Amino acid sequence: MSDYRLSTEAVLRALSTVEEPDLKRDIVSLNMVKDVVLGIGSVRFTVVLTTPACPLKEVIRKRCEDAIYTHIGADIQVTIDMTSDVTSTRVNAPTLPGVKNIIAVSSGKGGVGKSTVTANLAIALHKSGAKVGIIDADIYGPSMPTMFGAENIQPRIFQVDGQTRMEPIQQFGIKMLSMGLLVAPGQAVIWRGTMAGRALQQFFSDADWGELDYLLIDLPPGTGDIHLTLVQTVPVTGAIIVTTPQKVALADATKGLSMFRQPQINVPVLGVIENMSYFTPAELPDHKYYIFGKGGGQLLADQFDVPMLGQIPLVQSIREAGDEGRPAISAGEPIATEAFQATAEALAQQVAIRNASLDRTERVQVA
Repeated sequence: MSDYRLSTEAVLRALSTVEEPDLKRDIVSLNMVKDVVLGIGSVRFTVVLTTPACPLKEVIRKRCEDAIYTHIGADIQVTIDMTSDVTSTRVNAPTLPGVKNIIAVSSGKGGVGKSTVTANLAIALHKSGAKVGIIDADIYGPSMPTMFGAENIQPRIFQVDGQTRMEPIQQFGIKMLSMGLLVAPGQAVIWRGTMAGRALQQFFSDADWGELDYLLIDLPPGTGDIHLTLVQTVPVTGAIIVTTPQKVALADATKGLSMFRQPQINVPVLGVIENMSYFTPAELPDHKYYIFGKGGGQLLADQFDVPMLGQIPLVQSIREAGDEGRPAISAGEPIATEAFQATAEALAQQVAIRNASLDRTERVQVA
């Protein structure tokens, strides 16, 4: 047996040499090491990650093991329990107090698959162990009820201290509210912008969301009233921009991204997701056909110096699953699952970096 003195202090000293890859600080000073238990020639401890969707989980585990072997003894038995506590800058929030992160999913134009991306990202985050909700903020053209097979489900309405409250529905483990759940299928919502904005506010203030790690806001296309209502009502943790590779989509996505960068709005942009990046036939899963162009999303990300979170292929099964009311990742479709899982991990990673490095977002005050 190596000549070492096993103690809690020695374990913490050894682990203080382990750097969290994203936050660039050691895991001890970040308070990520918990519950150190010593045995005869053995040590067990817990590492608390910043998200259950951490893509570097195994890297951190290996670095911890190596630190113990190097600084204490190569023959020590090391057991590491990996858990998570999603970070947040939303402290004492008067609205949605139990929601840690509010993420706006935006696009400059319609037809880029933003709602499909939102639905599948939500399920990917849920599968990693996170508590996730969706607000379908497209008041005039809600699509989430269709994608989740919930056209005939209505949220429960109840009274608390004389106030009317809504309970979000739950499908595939995701809590959700949408105007499509409150009107008959096929019924048009013919409202002025102020009424649509008021409906979105009620989804925040009159709903019982409970505790969530991530609340995704599926915004309508463009840069209009709903977007302003969102940033005025709640502090948004960050925004992601969904685009397709072709030039016309990128032009509109640029405007959408620029909106969040406006000084009076100032919402951090977490990254870009390129949807329909390439076509992959089911019978030729290793083939990629760039029918809408190539590299457009990366150009947008480079232009604004934000991360490229993921590229989602154009796969027939993704469209079929959405039409059938079961997002593709929930059915385990392999190509879709791999793409959305990797993108969800990258998103969770950027949320953790944003929360560690930036001040909380303030609600927009518009005179």
